[in-house]
Amino acid sequence: MLAAAVCPCPPLLQPQVAAGAAAELAALRESCAAALDTLAEARPDRLVVLGPGAGEDRTPYPSGAPGSFRGFGAAVDVVLGSPAPAPAPGAAPLPASLAVGAWLLADHGWAACPVEGLAVGTGCPPGRCAELGAELAAGPARTALLVLGDGSACRTVKAPGYLDERAAPFDALAAEALGAADTAALAGLDPVLAEEVGAAGRAPWQVLAGAAAGAGLAGKLLYDEAPYGVGYFVAAWS
Repeated sequence: MLAAAVCPCPPLLQPQVAAGAAAELAALRESCAAALDTLAEARPDRLVVLGPGAGEDRTPYPSGAPGSFRGFGAAVDVVLGSPAPAPAPGAAPLPASLAVGAWLLADHGWAACPVEGLAVGTGCPPGRCAELGAELAAGPARTALLVLGDGSACRTVKAPGYLDERAAPFDALAAEALGAADTAALAGLDPVLAEEVGAAGRAPWQVLAGAAAGAGLAGKLLYDEAPYGVGYFVAAWS
């Protein structure tokens, strides 16, 4: 694996979804754009957009798979890949996480290489995540990953999952690992605890750990905050 950008995936990243709160997340969007710059500079042959989905295994999405923010109150449609290809005939719609990824790429003007998507079930066991990561990194293509996923959703009493005292330590561990490109620490995140504190990014992060194991990548943490009581992290690995 060549490089990775780690970004959160709340639909609120899309300004029309955020509406009046759009300015509150401006720094987060800027950090995501900086992480995507790292991917482009790596000159990959392909980019895999990786995010949480349903179930316990993976679901691939081709370039041109359609997505939408209409379910979140914004008449915004996206397709996976930028410049935007024609929607792939019969392709299943993107889950929310990959729709956010498609929007981030389009907003960035991504044109460095072809794009494909992979949703990893939030219940995917760590060992299976490692296998999926190794599969992504195998082969001659220079592969980059855009890894989408949120931290805990229990940082405050107003958070979606209310307050859980275990949430902040879990997020601190995840943030440190993402910033240091520490694949062993990411691989060691507890899937049961992650589920209990609502950290949907656990499985995608562990796929990243499997893909980058032994690659010697350096990491940089670009954002670590918990607006709305949810842990959001942005990191660049190269």
